[in-house]
Amino acid sequence: MRLVTYAGPSGARPAVVIGAPDGDRLLDLGDLAGSVTELLTDAAALGAARAAVASADATGLPAFDAAALLAPVTPGKILCLGYNYRGHVPDGVDPTANDPEHPDVFVKTANTLAGPGDAVVIPPGATDVDYEGEVAVVIGRRARRVSLEDALDHVGGYTILNDVSDRAWQRRQSQWALGKCSDGFAPLGPWVVTPDEVGDPQDLLVEVVRDGVVTVSQSTSTTIFSVAFVIHHLSQVLTLEPGDIVSTGTPQKLADAQDAHRPLQAGDAVTVRISRIGELTTRFVAAQEAAA
Repeated sequence: MRLVTYAGPSGARPAVVIGAPDGDRLLDLGDLAGSVTELLTDAAALGAARAAVASADATGLPAFDAAALLAPVTPGKILCLGYNYRGHVPDGVDPTANDPEHPDVFVKTANTLAGPGDAVVIPPGATDVDYEGEVAVVIGRRARRVSLEDALDHVGGYTILNDVSDRAWQRRQSQWALGKCSDGFAPLGPWVVTPDEVGDPQDLLVEVVRDGVVTVSQSTSTTIFSVAFVIHHLSQVLTLEPGDIVSTGTPQKLADAQDAHRPLQAGDAVTVRISRIGELTTRFVAAQEAAA
């Protein structure tokens, strides 16, 4: 299922997107749970949602309106990985030779969360804002010191995160927080896809399109640390709660894209597309004068 949070007349509502011959439709699930996170944590509610989808007459449902979408979940924590995709190596060279021993983990703070249709404001004076398209894991069951074998049982679903980064601020310090945590620097969505529809998270194609050009294209099969390992690893140190986001890192840009790279500026748009999950398009706009 594709679970979304949308802005209804009475506030934020959970819903599911249902495909129909004439376009996607929206089935409200607010009578079953108060949020997508509640759906993911309540087996009975999730089962009732599946039954509602199976019996729904899509032609009688309202059309899906992407403009009404909010971030699909409101995480208590957004945990991200640095280097996690192996780059290209010449034939005969061991691709694992330079693998780090442990994941490089950093945090994006709550102010970074943005909905799938929200524009990202480029901060005043920012000179090197960049994008990172990533598979984001939504925690569905509390995870505290879980085994590697049980780790995927704690996944509620998968979504897309654009880990927008200010490289200039990132380079100014050993800790990355100020380069990663400008307001709105974590667009998330458009929906959470349940694990049964995603299948193996280590077999997804991650692509990024900028200015009509594919700048990133790489399979999650090339990650150093699998989704299961990352959840296991993080849960040894901190408790992952339902709704938390674990973003699994970005592939390197393709060589031509890296050579032609320029910082993001107002008017740019970046689309992250991930097989079996969907697409997230983020627009970038200039900062307005701050209110007095």
